[in-house]
Amino acid sequence: MGAVPTFGAVALDCPDPVALAEFYRELLDWKAAEVAADGHWVTLRNPEGGARFSFQRVPDYRPPAWPSAENPQQAHVDLDVTDMEAAHERALAIGAKLLDDSPETFRVYADPAGHPFCLCAC
Repeated sequence: MGAVPTFGAVALDCPDPVALAEFYRELLDWKAAEVAADGHWVTLRNPEGGARFSFQRVPDYRPPAWPSAENPQQAHVDLDVTDMEAAHERALAIGAKLLDDSPETFRVYADPAGHPFCLCAC
């Protein structure tokens, strides 16, 4: 069984990992982030266990352009919600930008570093 990996973390590139970790910490209502001594890597731990959410500083970071093939998103995060309107207001209040609210069961946002993420009431 030791040869089978376990899912450890999702890591997002960004210009300011401390600031982006704080955005997601507040959005998810998780505990304080763990910041590496050099500030180039920050980790949020899920208080219920499971995978971590990490952020790494990348020089000359270019945010994804959604929707666009010119500077594609590569990946995005889906966050499940039970109250779409309350979650929507919370996300906007802490710095998310609404990108698309036309689907019936989810909405697409950009985090402060430009990464797309979805709030899903699916």
